Amino acid sequence: MAKRSTLEEGEKKPINATNLRKLLGIFRFVLPYKGVFALGLVALAFSSATVLSFPFFAGKLLDVASGKTGFVLTSINQIALALLGILAIQSIFSFVRVYTFSIVSEKTLADIRMAVYQKIIWLPMSFFDSRRIGELLSRITSDVGTLQDTFTTTLAELLRQLLVLIIGVTVIFVLTPKLALFMMLTFPLLVIGALIFGKFIRRLSKKTQDQLATTNIIVEETMQSIAVVKSFTNELFEAARYKKSLTDVVNTAIHAAKYRGLFISFTILALFGGIVGVIWFGGYLVQSGEITVGQLLSFVLYTTFIGGSIAGLGDIYSQIQRSIGASERMLEILDQQDESNTSHSSLKLNGSISYEHVEFAYPTRDDVTVLKSISFEVRPGEKVALVGPSGSGKSTIVSLLLRFYAPRAGKILADRIDISTYGLSAFRENIGIVPQEVILFGGTIRENIGYGNPHATENEIYEAARQANALEFIEGFPEKFETMVGDRGVKLSGGQRQRVAIARAILKNPSILILDEATSSLDARSEQLVQDALEKLMLNRTSLVIAHRLSTIRKADRILVIKDGQIAESGTHEELSRQDHGIYRNLVELQWEKQS
Repeated sequence: MAKRSTLEEGEKKPINATNLRKLLGIFRFVLPYKGVFALGLVALAFSSATVLSFPFFAGKLLDVASGKTGFVLTSINQIALALLGILAIQSIFSFVRVYTFSIVSEKTLADIRMAVYQKIIWLPMSFFDSRRIGELLSRITSDVGTLQDTFTTTLAELLRQLLVLIIGVTVIFVLTPKLALFMMLTFPLLVIGALIFGKFIRRLSKKTQDQLATTNIIVEETMQSIAVVKSFTNELFEAARYKKSLTDVVNTAIHAAKYRGLFISFTILALFGGIVGVIWFGGYLVQSGEITVGQLLSFVLYTTFIGGSIAGLGDIYSQIQRSIGASERMLEILDQQDESNTSHSSLKLNGSISYEHVEFAYPTRDDVTVLKSISFEVRPGEKVALVGPSGSGKSTIVSLLLRFYAPRAGKILADRIDISTYGLSAFRENIGIVPQEVILFGGTIRENIGYGNPHATENEIYEAARQANALEFIEGFPEKFETMVGDRGVKLSGGQRQRVAIARAILKNPSILILDEATSSLDARSEQLVQDALEKLMLNRTSLVIAHRLSTIRKADRILVIKDGQIAESGTHEELSRQDHGIYRNLVELQWEKQS
């Protein structure tokens, strides 16, 4: 199984100027809420400043209790009240910080999700050819979830820890310079150890994340193809494949945990060893009268805050690295050229179509030419059938008409004008399609028919269903039009889904109609009902019909036989059936043999 590109989702990006610009590119979504954000920053600054005054007053409380004087507050009661006041003020600022940051983060994340989703649905079909649905879903779920942590906690914590670190270090060097200098000598050992262990642990963590992504692919593929799994009775095979992948994840994670445990043990030993040394030296300074007991207590409390900030910055650093990766992947989508900048002015085509020396190769297979100088014309209201073996280029012809792709050479005209000059949305509003595999949304029958025209009235939806021969089965359901069709229309039969799709196309009222194998997988009764509905739908409409069944083909005004990306034969059913050794005649004879 091939790994998708999202295996790199857990990769932490290095923090440098280029990558920080990518993260700032996402922060543009904060700008509409900059006033609330600024209020949160002010509250954050005051909250950090007030909490850092706590160690100072705690030390003074101990000094006053031991008989030391010279401070503004002369009794332990006054200092205790001051401490309570500090805590009260700090709690108010903390509430404002949390509340304002939550407002900004939730609204910003909603804007990001909307921007990414809107961008995705406006991207051209060529974009989806090279990406998997699971990968795109992870942009809106996993990556936005990573940024949610950044907006809600990481950013606030980064600023708070930096303030605590800067103010705390400044205060201890002012109050107890000798003790602060002694403490700083213990830092290099911790930093060197953290760099060595941290790099190795990050590599193992990335390996675990890659393997976990592989297990997720297995789940995604089996869920999407559950019918195939069951039809081949491969439940045990898939379960074994998933178990093996999980075992690899567990083994790597345990291996990483061993080194993580060693790192934690080293950190505890070095950290508490440093604390013992600082307390020993502080005790010596108290004994010699260079500092008071209260100053020593203040120092210990400040160093506790500073140590917590340094430890917190490590986690914050990792989170920022992940956020840069998430930002990079989302900006990759947001910076794509989409189709949303086209004109939305109304357009009503007569329905004439002309292909002039059209050549095409799919972007993902640029070396394989699918269409080779295709030229033909369809008059308004004419029904043209496209016939030929699988892979000959029939579906590609209609994909180009829908402007899912652009021709590599030649041009396609509608009403004698190059279709690339029309506004894309306005142009596609003139085209209706009934595909071979109908995809319905998981809502009601009414909603799925109404998808052809979201502004349609109840009477128009009812009439579309009647013309599509769908009323018979719809009225047979207890909930009628409010019947839920299930995921992708699974609660309806193939013929029922086809008739809902036809009703949807009728409601759209297009000038040009595309029928892609619309009756190929139906039983005889369903085919007849669908065929009758299709004939009503094709009436007075230009129709391109991809079909194999004679019942559909022979009623066409003209038949184009496509072979190896070229038009091999053209004519009516009677004309082509009379051609000795003709491709169409051979296809007809083969179909008669299957039916007999």
